[in-house]
Amino acid sequence: MTSSATIDAIWRMESAKLIAVLARMVRDIGLAEDLAQDALVIALEQWPDHGMPDNPGAWLMTTAKRRAIDLMRRNKLRDRKYEEYGRSNDLYTASDQELEFQLDGEIGDDLLRLIFTTCHPVLSREARIALTLRLLGGLTTDEIAHAFLVAESTISQRIVRAKRTLREAQIYLDLPEGNELKERLSTVLEVIYLMYNEGYNATSGGNWIRPVLCQEALRLGRVLAEMITNESEVYGLVALMELQSSRFKTRVNATGEPILLMDQNRALWDHLLIRRGLASLEKAYKLGQPNGPYTLQAAISACHAQARTASETDWIRIAALYEALVRIAPSPVIELNRAVSIAMAFGPAVGLQLVDELKSDPSLKNYHLLPNVRGDLLVKLGRLDEAHKEFLRASALTHNERERDFLLKRADECSPDQPGNR
Repeated sequence: MTSSATIDAIWRMESAKLIAVLARMVRDIGLAEDLAQDALVIALEQWPDHGMPDNPGAWLMTTAKRRAIDLMRRNKLRDRKYEEYGRSNDLYTASDQELEFQLDGEIGDDLLRLIFTTCHPVLSREARIALTLRLLGGLTTDEIAHAFLVAESTISQRIVRAKRTLREAQIYLDLPEGNELKERLSTVLEVIYLMYNEGYNATSGGNWIRPVLCQEALRLGRVLAEMITNESEVYGLVALMELQSSRFKTRVNATGEPILLMDQNRALWDHLLIRRGLASLEKAYKLGQPNGPYTLQAAISACHAQARTASETDWIRIAALYEALVRIAPSPVIELNRAVSIAMAFGPAVGLQLVDELKSDPSLKNYHLLPNVRGDLLVKLGRLDEAHKEFLRASALTHNERERDFLLKRADECSPDQPGNR
């Protein structure tokens, strides 16, 4: 007997490949997903009684492709499809085996085309993320909605609209080349990066981290790195995600409360992920291209990963890397991180001066980490009453429940009402 849980696990691993191949065949992402789902339904009907085939992925692929071939034989789309493949007359009389061979292709290329399509600039950022998670991540609409704390109907509508937009714009799994590929690749990397960040530091809700989102983003990054081997930023992003993921076991305690980086038990970090991350970073360097934002962020994470204890962290190098990052990707948030690294390298007073220069930036007006960082520096300077107010302000600005509780706890520790603070 084959359980539905086993079939579901196989489906999550194989669905992206199925949809990628089918989308190339029928040139419609929505239809490709429907055909792949048909193959899943057949598996759910047959496998529990007849047992799982030796190669379930190949079985699903064959079944799904046959469904696509049947459809192409009987509907009005076949003339256009057959003409595109340049064999109109022969395909009408070809056997199923011959037809499958003619419609075959490299799955890796198909996956690459699919991810470039789901991340097409014609779609909104929210639509790109939802469609990518659905088709390449294998997540259900309910799981995506839960991850981003929105209604399932909202995610469903985004996905439906995204498919319609791609269809109406006649974007059919195109694989850009040359300069266009570089431009589009930045969009693909951004979507994966946004997915990972939302999992690593959840912007709202009752959990500080959402591992499923991080796992899916890392998986997509690894797939991309296997197919695009001449772009350093692809390896840089994978390195960043590998290194950040190595800390997952230590980022929250048993009750889900956040644990800051400097307080984490580094012996519990995943050293396999660290080695993989450092190897990906080395691949990025070996390409000899200018360091991009993902490679620089990965280098910063590497500094933490290579320090056996928090006190051994090379903060001067981290500050220098943030300086380089600010130059190529200027951002007040990066400036804030740079200020933290300088504070760690040269003292909290220097860091506080830099942070105070950012207070007037309108984009940081409601950014909770600005008062959070300021409060932390004030604690180190012994100005507890001021720190108390900053932590309270930060707690009011965050939308994450766990982070709010953590900041309120820090505010309480600095309160003038505490006996040790009087």
